[in-house]
Amino acid sequence: MPFHFEHKPSLVAYVTCGDPDLATTREVILAAIDAGASVIELGVPFSDPLADGPVIQRASERALKQGTSLQDVLTLAAEIREHSQSVGLVIFSYLNPILRMGLGKFCQVARLAGVDGTLITDLPVEESAEYVREARKHELATIFLAAPTSTDQRLKLIAGVSTGFIYAISRTGVTGARREMTGDAKTLVKRIRRFSKLPVAVGFGISTPEQFAAVGKFAEGAVVGSAIVHVIEQNPGREAASVAEFISQLSAITR
Repeated sequence: MPFHFEHKPSLVAYVTCGDPDLATTREVILAAIDAGASVIELGVPFSDPLADGPVIQRASERALKQGTSLQDVLTLAAEIREHSQSVGLVIFSYLNPILRMGLGKFCQVARLAGVDGTLITDLPVEESAEYVREARKHELATIFLAAPTSTDQRLKLIAGVSTGFIYAISRTGVTGARREMTGDAKTLVKRIRRFSKLPVAVGFGISTPEQFAAVGKFAEGAVVGSAIVHVIEQNPGREAASVAEFISQLSAITR
């Protein structure tokens, strides 16, 4: 199992690679690992990030202006892997950049770079057979999104093709920090447990120590994305230190 959810919840940290530039992303990720992140989601910037709110949209635009490509993200993954053998590395992407590289080639290069798994945001589980086949061939975990609106039949499908962990979306809508967590997340995790024994990470909206701790009562992992990207945006010149500080504050309540 490439993903170790030792604490409850373990922190799954998302960053948009190339925002504000790749060198800074590298520093931020290494700082996040030192501060206790168990899994890093390496976000591939995309021109039309439909699932994302304004914070990650802006980050994607900044990264694309820097010319950040999927190949750059895979190179960065290899550099991170050299520094840390134990952290889980996930490529978090929309389908288009992966299709442009070629599914088989992407899976091969990702595995060689030391990536543990992939999450393709806009690939429905019903259309994932070829991707799952290629990923299995290269021993990459396939992580899928489960939403509060997913039917039991769909959750069963997701459970059947997911490896590594399942990403439970805490609510409907796009990514972004929220003041309150809804009860939807807890109910969804309970439903997922009927079909899968895999760890579950809850994401979309977690931005405070209280929310982080609350997720730990019913799930193995908490995904923090927009809040981290926001910290990067607000602290030019001291991105890595600010992210480390934020992560330490998040998890202090559960230690």
